[in-house]
Amino acid sequence: MKPSPLRIHRPKTIEEILELLSVHGTSGKIIAGGQSLVPVLNMRLAAPRNLIDITSAAGLDELEVVGDEIRVGALVSHRRLERDPATTSANPILADALRHVAHPAIRNRGTTVGSIAHADPNGEMPMILALTGGWVEVRSVRGARSLTTESLNVGPLETCLEPDELITSAVFPALRPGQRAGFDELARRSGDYGLAGVGMILSTDDNGVDRAGAEATITGLKAGFVSVTDIPDIIELDEFVAGTPLSQVSTILDDVISAIKGFIDPGGDIHASADYRRHLTGVIAGRLLKRLSRQRDGGGSPAGGSEMRQEGAR
Repeated sequence: MKPSPLRIHRPKTIEEILELLSVHGTSGKIIAGGQSLVPVLNMRLAAPRNLIDITSAAGLDELEVVGDEIRVGALVSHRRLERDPATTSANPILADALRHVAHPAIRNRGTTVGSIAHADPNGEMPMILALTGGWVEVRSVRGARSLTTESLNVGPLETCLEPDELITSAVFPALRPGQRAGFDELARRSGDYGLAGVGMILSTDDNGVDRAGAEATITGLKAGFVSVTDIPDIIELDEFVAGTPLSQVSTILDDVISAIKGFIDPGGDIHASADYRRHLTGVIAGRLLKRLSRQRDGGGSPAGGSEMRQEGAR
């Protein structure tokens, strides 16, 4: 299958992109990595008359840690972000989640900002942006604005962006001292969309100061989900975990899992029923919480995620 006839524009600057969007925004699409858009075009589920290829535009490939913020430009690929040591150190949940995004070949071309703009509830990165409290920087010929995920995401595959607007970058906050974060999901085959996925940020009172052997205590917990909510909804679970020593996480597991299963509203399809997705989300959440309670402050470990997938496959 081939896309319907269209005209391709290749702007060289952000300003040229914005000018093109101001003229062709309602009849055009932006393409960067193209890993979501190209199949849609080939199946003629979308038929834009203009395609604005931003891959040659200067100023959209930034990837840097500035203070406690990780700034990801619109042309940064999943693979580059996944393997960047500075961002992995600042917030390891990014690499933890990106390892689950499709296949390496797709991560080499697909962009993180493009995934966020696509707003697929089965995608990992829109949820990770919401879980970390991140936002996107948006520009048009009319000016610039910042949007939180609560404002950005309207529904499945739908955002509040105007036709003439471009997301120039996504900003993910770094983890704070005492925080631990991780992500895991289960899919039928490696690289498939997850049947269910869970991301968590666990906060403790361990601020790095010598505690003379005292055990760290949980102060907060929040979770986000993949494939079981229509938009990246985040649940705050502080009331169930606050004051619990890390070694006693097992005493709060049932309450946390029950709250999560009551919060999500998964749909059923040919791959899994709604009840199975709800059950699977609870299983993943419980295992992930136990994993976070055992690890050092920072992020999820690749070994932990691998162990989770193997256990879930049995």
